[in-house]
Amino acid sequence: MTAIRGDGTPEQTSRRGAWVAAASLFTLIPVRAPAEIRPGQMPGVIARLPVIGGLLGVAAGAVLLAVGAVGAGPAHRLLGATLAVAVLAVATGGLHLDGLADTADGLGSRRRGERALEIMRRSDTGPMGVTALILTIGLQVTALAAVPARAPAALGLVAAAITGRTAVVLATGPAFPAARPDGIGALAAGMTPGRTRAAAAGLLLGGALAAGALTAGPGLALWLTVAVLAGLATGHAVARAARTVLGGLTGDVYGAIIELSTLAVLLVLALAGR
Repeated sequence: MTAIRGDGTPEQTSRRGAWVAAASLFTLIPVRAPAEIRPGQMPGVIARLPVIGGLLGVAAGAVLLAVGAVGAGPAHRLLGATLAVAVLAVATGGLHLDGLADTADGLGSRRRGERALEIMRRSDTGPMGVTALILTIGLQVTALAAVPARAPAALGLVAAAITGRTAVVLATGPAFPAARPDGIGALAAGMTPGRTRAAAAGLLLGGALAAGALTAGPGLALWLTVAVLAGLATGHAVARAARTVLGGLTGDVYGAIIELSTLAVLLVLALAGR
């Protein structure tokens, strides 16, 4: 497993090394990971998160389409949505779901700063964490199943997976410091340049417009763009809440941002009937 260091060493990594590090840190893809990652290397790693999300979304979307090819009824849509969400969870080793649970425990503890962070460090999952997991997974599955057409559902899932990771890219700007002096949060917080964040958001929105129009016309393009914006806004809200309650962001908070931003995209598409 890749080690992470927080000693502030300004070191860059190769493009290939950044891809490998991103796959190693955020998925279960069997790659030969670098021995360690330093703070100066994290911007390149974080910048590749949306592409990693796109690849995961394509894999999950393929499962959704495969089940839909067998049957188009409500039961098949529910089964396909469940398997697709399961693919995302398994492919990431449940990492982001674990972060969601810990973040929910911390933010819902009615404590602030180090006391809330201490709750997040505990190995057990509290009632807020369990509730967050059940509701988020359940809503992701049902929202995806509520999108009636197979192609828009698969496209929406890909967009949701990319949006969640793009929200993390946006949350690693200077407005959101690290809550702890160690861990992924300490390496990534405040490290992503503005041009990288702007490019990630611009490419996501442009891609949503183009993909939606090519798949089902301007109606889907509009709603997919609205869904993506809702996902990014949700990620921003989570980051702001963490900054207020915890004093900054952690790796767990990044996981929560991914899961809740993904959910927001799917909810908008489901409510739009797309």
